[in-house]
Amino acid sequence: MSEQRNDWTRPAPSRQGGEGWGEGGTGSGEDLLVAGTSLVLEPAGALVWPEEGALVVADLHLEKGSSFAARGVLLPPYDTAATLARLAKVIARYAPRLVIALGDSFHDGEGPSRLAATDRAALLDLQRGRDWIWLAGNHDPAPADGVGGSCAALLALGPLVFRHEPSAVGESEIAGHLHPMARIATRGRHISRRCFVTDGSRIVMPAFGAYAGGLNVRHATFAALFGGSFVAHLLGVRRTYAFAASRCLAD
Repeated sequence: MSEQRNDWTRPAPSRQGGEGWGEGGTGSGEDLLVAGTSLVLEPAGALVWPEEGALVVADLHLEKGSSFAARGVLLPPYDTAATLARLAKVIARYAPRLVIALGDSFHDGEGPSRLAATDRAALLDLQRGRDWIWLAGNHDPAPADGVGGSCAALLALGPLVFRHEPSAVGESEIAGHLHPMARIATRGRHISRRCFVTDGSRIVMPAFGAYAGGLNVRHATFAALFGGSFVAHLLGVRRTYAFAASRCLAD
């Protein structure tokens, strides 16, 4: 990464955006209006801003497997390759001019140095021909070398603010960090899925990383942000599924 900035601001310039349970699809996105801005919720867990040509992902947690291995917890070392492969499919579908990674892109500060040569090459290939901004997260607060792109603490783009952790103010923001997951009852069974959470003025995005865990949207952390009024958009194979807060169950 290049030298870190405290923030990154660019004016928003105009284009129109665009079954089955499971996760990680690249089917039709769901249109959503936030702070008067038309966004698309992609069922793979990415957010698309068609007008700006931007694609947003949160909490990639690259090299989580190798981080655990260094502490003696052995996991299959394929999470980075799997995450980048999923990201490549979404990028191929939308061909964004800008990719924004909302922090915790690497599971720890040494993650970039542990990237396999093939994964590093794949990451740099995804960046070719577009802007790429890494926002600082709590797992990766400092810029790193050799991973391309630019670094910032937060990003103000048109009416929206992009940051890692949701703020108390919630100023038309897009954030990650919390790894939201919703549990619902449907057709006689319970289903838990990663999800977007929104109240129309902010979005907390699902974690995109293959090994990233999840926090139930009924946790007190979400109540502090949204009160009891939000909609969870659960990830499916070819679409997202919207459920009001009242339909979401505690663990």
